[in-house]
Amino acid sequence: MGRERGGALTATAALPHRRARRIPLAIVATALSVGLVVLTIAVALTLGPANVSLVNVRDVITNHLGVTDIPVRVAADAIVWQERLPRALVAAACGAGLGLCGIILQSLLRNPLADPFVLGVSSGASTGAVLFGVFGIGGGILTLSGGAFLGALVAFGLVLVVSRFTGGGTASFILAGIAATQFFSALTSLAVFAFADSDETRGVMFWLLGSLEGVRWDDVVLCAVVVLIGSVVAVASVRPLDAFAFGDDVAASLGIHVARTRMLLLVLTALIAATLVSVAGAIGFVGLVLPHAARLIVGSRHARVIPVTIGLGMVFMIGVDAVSRVAFAPTPLPVGVGTALIGVPVFVALLVRRRRRA
Repeated sequence: MGRERGGALTATAALPHRRARRIPLAIVATALSVGLVVLTIAVALTLGPANVSLVNVRDVITNHLGVTDIPVRVAADAIVWQERLPRALVAAACGAGLGLCGIILQSLLRNPLADPFVLGVSSGASTGAVLFGVFGIGGGILTLSGGAFLGALVAFGLVLVVSRFTGGGTASFILAGIAATQFFSALTSLAVFAFADSDETRGVMFWLLGSLEGVRWDDVVLCAVVVLIGSVVAVASVRPLDAFAFGDDVAASLGIHVARTRMLLLVLTALIAATLVSVAGAIGFVGLVLPHAARLIVGSRHARVIPVTIGLGMVFMIGVDAVSRVAFAPTPLPVGVGTALIGVPVFVALLVRRRRRA
């Protein structure tokens, strides 16, 4: 009997151990990001001068989605569906898109200080908005946002041309972006100072500081589609992005077409940034700070960094916009001011933590 028991133990020990299947960290990070974003949006929709509960928010959204038919006050329905929900969704798209642009640019340019505005799109959009808003260029065919979008594309094109004629490397691209930013900022200041009256100046400056006032569902659709396309392309490009972080030679040795891939991703980031800036104005520090925060959480692999940065960007922008609306009611603080006030201390804290870890 002892032999049988010993033989059974031996046979059991000889069986191969089955390893528990581990869920990839990228999937876990994506799921957590989605849950946190949904929770943040739900809380943000309850904040404001008018009292709206989470139950009201749930009923309004499910009614419009055709899931339920619950009686809701007309005022609550209008506040949630026509005002706060589009604003929260545009804020989420801006946070995700600008954070995504920051990830791509920091990898392509191998510069930890690169953000979407190194492309010159922010200053170009400002100039385009001023030209169309103050001077009425276009005869009213294009709005302020349309002028901003065209101005952003013109600025990016100028950066590409200048960088090409000055060597075409990453250093040339960054310097060309800085030059374009200063040039278009000067044009914007000149136009506002010399030609705009007080009402035009106030309206343009409020837009330049970043504002989500008056966004509608068509803005939600535009921003969401652009950011979704950018996210899909970025996720499909995680291998090149990982390689670019180590230099062009490493990327080329892995079979990546360096020039073509870099141009594709640069154009993608320019289109995302131009679209978001044209809708919400200049919003700084999002694309600079959040990629660094994501890397501290999940490491440097882009398969993990991208979903975490997108989630952090959504939560950050929704939260900043909600606080800006509530803390300075009835006149909301421009969201670009809020991101800078919060982003600068956070960025300094990240730098200190990074130095301690090093």
